[in-house]
Amino acid sequence: MRIQPIVEGHGDVKALPVLLRRLITEAQAWGIEVGRPIRRPRNQLVRETELKRAVRLALLQPDCCAVIVLFDGDTDCPAELGPTVQNWTVQAAGDVPSEVVIAHREFEAWFLAAIKSLRGQNRIRFDAQPPPDPELPRDAKGHLEARMGSGATYLETTDQPALSASFSLAEAYRHSRSFRKLASAFGRLVSSMGQEIGEWPPAYWAEEG
Repeated sequence: MRIQPIVEGHGDVKALPVLLRRLITEAQAWGIEVGRPIRRPRNQLVRETELKRAVRLALLQPDCCAVIVLFDGDTDCPAELGPTVQNWTVQAAGDVPSEVVIAHREFEAWFLAAIKSLRGQNRIRFDAQPPPDPELPRDAKGHLEARMGSGATYLETTDQPALSASFSLAEAYRHSRSFRKLASAFGRLVSSMGQEIGEWPPAYWAEEG
């Protein structure tokens, strides 16, 4: 059984499978695999015809048992855009479980939310502090780069998957509303695929360390 992702960016192609596999391990949802993401520009993912075409392509991938669509919210409000895109996705997916997750502003906002757990890794400074509201600033990539060592440049295709493998899921869950939505969407997909998992999300994620 595979979850088939549809994503927006080149970095997402590598990063989202890393993150989904971490969630699979955390949930002990053994037997679920992650397909290679289908990438489409954001302007296609917010257009009904193009999104449905991408979902139908996802359904054709080997062992596809669920579909997840992930893209950045940018200036759009996820609460307003999300239900529309979710409806289109469900229409195209039919009986196959499907979920849409919109990262508020950018995927990288999840790293900002958990920046303390990344100190000393992947060029993140040892004194890096999160913004007061990690999902509020525009240009999360720029804010992340500002928390790297002097002269360091954030490289989406290499840093995004590396940070996805390292950041604290619990810390991101506590400090990022859109990451909580990802966790919930993942739980619904796994359950819809017939997998029995324990308490989800884990209770300790909500506890301050």
